[in-house]
Amino acid sequence: MDFAPPRPWVARYGPGVPAEIAVPAGSLPDLLESSVRSYDRSIALEFFGAETSYRELGESVLRAAEGLRRLGVGAGDRVALVLPNCPQHIVAFYAVLRLGAIVVEHNPLYTDRELRHQFEDHGATVAVVWDKVVPRIQALPTDIGVGTIVSVSLPAALPALKRLALSLPLPAARKSRDALTTSERLSGPRPVLSWRGLLANRSLRSTHPRPSSGDTAVLQYTSGTTGQAKGAVLTHRNLLANAAQGRAWVPGLVEGREVVYAVLPMFHAYGLTLCLTFAMSIGARLVLFPRFDVDLVLDAARKSPPTFLPAVPPIYERLAAAANARGADLSSIRWAISGAMNLPEATVTLWEEATGGYLVEGYGLTETSPVSIGNPIGPTRRPGTVGLPFPNTDVRVVDPDDPSRDREPGQAGELLIRGPQVFSGYWQKPEETSDALLDGGWFRTGDIVRIDEDHYVTIVDRIKELIITGGFNVAPSEVEDTLSSHADVTDAAVVGVPRAGGGEDVVAVVVLREGCDLDAEALREHCRAALAAYKVPKRVIAVEELPRSLIGKVLRREVRTLLLTEGSPASNGQELR
Repeated sequence: MDFAPPRPWVARYGPGVPAEIAVPAGSLPDLLESSVRSYDRSIALEFFGAETSYRELGESVLRAAEGLRRLGVGAGDRVALVLPNCPQHIVAFYAVLRLGAIVVEHNPLYTDRELRHQFEDHGATVAVVWDKVVPRIQALPTDIGVGTIVSVSLPAALPALKRLALSLPLPAARKSRDALTTSERLSGPRPVLSWRGLLANRSLRSTHPRPSSGDTAVLQYTSGTTGQAKGAVLTHRNLLANAAQGRAWVPGLVEGREVVYAVLPMFHAYGLTLCLTFAMSIGARLVLFPRFDVDLVLDAARKSPPTFLPAVPPIYERLAAAANARGADLSSIRWAISGAMNLPEATVTLWEEATGGYLVEGYGLTETSPVSIGNPIGPTRRPGTVGLPFPNTDVRVVDPDDPSRDREPGQAGELLIRGPQVFSGYWQKPEETSDALLDGGWFRTGDIVRIDEDHYVTIVDRIKELIITGGFNVAPSEVEDTLSSHADVTDAAVVGVPRAGGGEDVVAVVVLREGCDLDAEALREHCRAALAAYKVPKRVIAVEELPRSLIGKVLRREVRTLLLTEGSPASNGQELR
């Protein structure tokens, strides 16, 4: 169905927010180069106190691009980034794109199995990797075509005094050094080039061909209902559009003056857009944190008070509580945008009392670059909802079993989204793409929503049984397969159980072999060997059998209902025998 529905929600936008924006032409390198020209002497990046100007950032991007070109990277090639938040991450991101190549983001905490699947899928020939992770990339089978690894040392980006402090023969210095870098010898079947070596070149010639708006910029992996991660194909236009939509949504931004804190990982779609593209597009000072740490954030706030903080509810809660306990000043933060999990109203109250600024919730998916709906930043916001569709964004609520049939106003149904930020499909997966993208460019989110009479969207349920924990997606079947590979387990069901502070906990319900007793910690340790930490179940509960449909499919919804039943043994984490 290809039609343009009316957009009555624009009447409830915040003051100054346009109903339509002009989607920028060109590419993401054009976005960065515009900021380099406009804010050349302003600070672009701050990392543990070390500062990089926009001019220096632009020069580093061109040198890194030349280094990658000499390694054979060209238009359409995939380059894997396996990095925490650091200056080198941003340089590598834009250097890859300047060549017309494709960035593939990876979580450095992924297990060997998870990394192997993604590398087999995207076929990158060059990987820019945190030195602590280099041995694991070296351990990938030699038939995976990574030809060269570029090793990144985080201490190299620190101020000289901090690097000196890390070298001291003291336990505290050793602990800090071990968290940032490795002392392992980085040898293996693949040649390793240092980051410094990559940049030891002249700048890329300005005549080098540039990518166009419709070219693929990023492959962002997202878990599907089958548990097999798929690469969402995001174009330059998708990401430029979402950055522009974000700029239009936040009233009162002063370009060249804002200070954005990157506590979200930039390998995640949410952190990528809010930090790698949105912040750079407004000439902001981007303060980088390789991991979230309350002390690090509060220390940095004394030197460079933040004005804009994208994060998730637990981060807001911990920061507000710490600021209240220590008398720290967070009043510089005028805007805070929460995503990736539901935002409790109590968190909004706590945060806004601590800062005096706004905290609003938004909604999006990797496939929508990611933000598509947001609460107005102003008096028309509505806590408990995810807000209103962004400018240039259309939504529909349809029958999940027949998406050609729209629901009546106020009825719950599956959310469809269409807009310039909607992805172009899944990497090399035409069937999954066809299932997700309907005629007319409508994307099936798999989320059940209700839109009220004022056009605010509330998430009701999820068709896709993904679990959202800490802002990351967990595919239940992936965890179930891992549990079922343990000798004591004959069957498993994994579900998400809401926690008081927002988000969900991964909870496993297992059937044990006859004669086996539940050893929850042993099963969790088994999962840790194969899964990223956030996928490991918080609780493991034993039952005699799992509820199944007539065709034998485990009914996860019934399992979840059992866990949520007040007073049931499962709700208290007991064994059901």
